[in-house]
Amino acid sequence: MRPEVDCRLCGLCDGRTNMVLPDGDPSSGIVLVGEAPGENEDLEGRPFVGRSGKILDGMLEDAGMDRRSILITNTVKCRPPGNRDPTHEEMAACRPFLESELHDARLVVGLGKSACRDLMGFEGKMAEIVNIPTTIRIGDRDVPFIPTYHPAATIYNKVSRAELRRTIGIIAEDYL
Repeated sequence: MRPEVDCRLCGLCDGRTNMVLPDGDPSSGIVLVGEAPGENEDLEGRPFVGRSGKILDGMLEDAGMDRRSILITNTVKCRPPGNRDPTHEEMAACRPFLESELHDARLVVGLGKSACRDLMGFEGKMAEIVNIPTTIRIGDRDVPFIPTYHPAATIYNKVSRAELRRTIGIIAEDYL
């Protein structure tokens, strides 16, 4: 299920240039979920194409993966103003679309605090849960879930960068 082209389920529609829909292979069973589109994503209409996307692409490549071989999406499909975190209400508006994207997933990876809050209800510090596998409920089934840092959090933090790299390694070794 995809949002209508003129979707107005929340206020994010007012400032968007493009709706940012999933990118990659929906049949792969592996889905990386970020929080929300940024400026570059809004302009291009694809998730993770800016600075964070370059970091993610590089880590995927280092692990022998191509971003086209997995599915990449966000909890919301439109850019929040000023790149703020999406609100609970905005994430709830897009939740049916996200759940349809995750319907056949064998593994879901939450990239960053907002994605982990939306998908697993976690409100604490990311360091407490990073790379600790758990499950989330998608529809009528439990799906393996790995919470990890958003690529933007790795720009100036070596520990976050190492943990995200470890997450990508887990995906490559255990799920491909």
